[in-house]
Amino acid sequence: MSPRPRLLPAALALALVTTGALAQPASAAATASAASAATVADPLLDKLAAIPGLTVVSETRPSGFRFFVLTLTQPVDHRRPGKGTYQQRLTLLHRSDDAPVVLYTGGYGLAVNPSASQTEPTRLLGANQVSVEHRFFRSSRPDPADWSKLDIWQQASDEHRIVQALKTVYGGKWIQTGASKGGMTSVYHRRFYPDDVDGVVAYVAPNDRVNPADRAYDEFFENVGDAACRTSLENVQKEALKRRARLVPRFEAEAARNGYTFTQSLGSADRSFEMTVLDAVWAFWQYSNESDCADVPPGTATDDEIYDWIDTVAGFSFYTDQGIGYYVPYYYQAATQLGWPTLKFGHLRGLTRYPGLYQPNSVIPAELRSRHDPLPMLDVDHWVRKQSSRMMFVYGENDPWSAERFTPSRHDSYLYVAPGANHGANIARLPDAERQAATDTLLRWAGVTGAQAAQRGVSSIPDDDMLPDRRTF
Repeated sequence: MSPRPRLLPAALALALVTTGALAQPASAAATASAASAATVADPLLDKLAAIPGLTVVSETRPSGFRFFVLTLTQPVDHRRPGKGTYQQRLTLLHRSDDAPVVLYTGGYGLAVNPSASQTEPTRLLGANQVSVEHRFFRSSRPDPADWSKLDIWQQASDEHRIVQALKTVYGGKWIQTGASKGGMTSVYHRRFYPDDVDGVVAYVAPNDRVNPADRAYDEFFENVGDAACRTSLENVQKEALKRRARLVPRFEAEAARNGYTFTQSLGSADRSFEMTVLDAVWAFWQYSNESDCADVPPGTATDDEIYDWIDTVAGFSFYTDQGIGYYVPYYYQAATQLGWPTLKFGHLRGLTRYPGLYQPNSVIPAELRSRHDPLPMLDVDHWVRKQSSRMMFVYGENDPWSAERFTPSRHDSYLYVAPGANHGANIARLPDAERQAATDTLLRWAGVTGAQAAQRGVSSIPDDDMLPDRRTF
């Protein structure tokens, strides 16, 4: 793709024209005024325009801020930068030149039409924020797409070039953050480019360092919540599979009404149905709270009640071509490098039809299926444990993705677990003493005082929980 034309400072004159400020009869004075407006100094825009390969796509000005949508020309392959480029999307939320910068790596795509929001570290620090769309998501995909270039080092190198470019604009401290896959992405960037940022806050970041050795996940489901809740959840899975002959036709009818297909993902409605049922308990603990156990339908529930509960919790539409399409880059990465939860599902023995279904190669197009390479995760895990510094990990007690965690080093690094929290765990949900300690550490890494952060941090910008919407299509 060719880069869009840069929005240069002279374009400010157009903004004045459209608001009527320059819509006056032509005269010498009016002409002089227009020329003056066209050359109004805009140091920030000038600095952005001076970055090679950076395009300012749009700018808005929410209360007290400037918000830019940007693209940066990136090599498809950072090892062979002359072999093609692509346009990577990012956004910039600008508070002030002297505020720290939070680099937010979401691990997925940005919104189709991004708008200003702020992560928890951004708010706590009163910081600027750079949000990055992961390569191969949405429009940040090379054309043609060489999927072998979708790996953790290539994305970390994307982020490295972004940081180096924007450090010409912001000379202060940088903090990186992300949640879930975005938290993993922040860890990988730190591993390969440890000098880019001054600290990392990774939320609910899984660490599947030895993919088949996933006993931690089975132990999680054997102990999370109370026994009655665990039994209810297992029973609803059993009932759904026992009633397959009645529930799958209902799913097929719903798919036909909505145009859902299965040719690029699971292959059939029956396989998609089984995958959704297998995923239901995981999805429950990921997104719900222990108090929601009361809503789990009993074994005596009607077909409609069981179907509707699973649909609400896990979403039958998710494991369709349309639901999975957005997430294909994630599942490709899980299959090749990141790993995935390998569960035994012992309580469903005799009820499932498709052994080995619950894994990422099941849900991506056949041409993208590949063997798993365990070495990258082993390398990252060892580096985090032994060599990393200034890394903070925040997990949720009741979040299945938190069952296999990173273990921080002893070099100014920390691990916190939010009691009773699900996949939305954050610093705010920690006990008071830990919340204060985590906040103080973050402020210290960023080189700001609490007073400075509080002064900058007051705004109407909405908070971002950094988690993708499972029903994003």
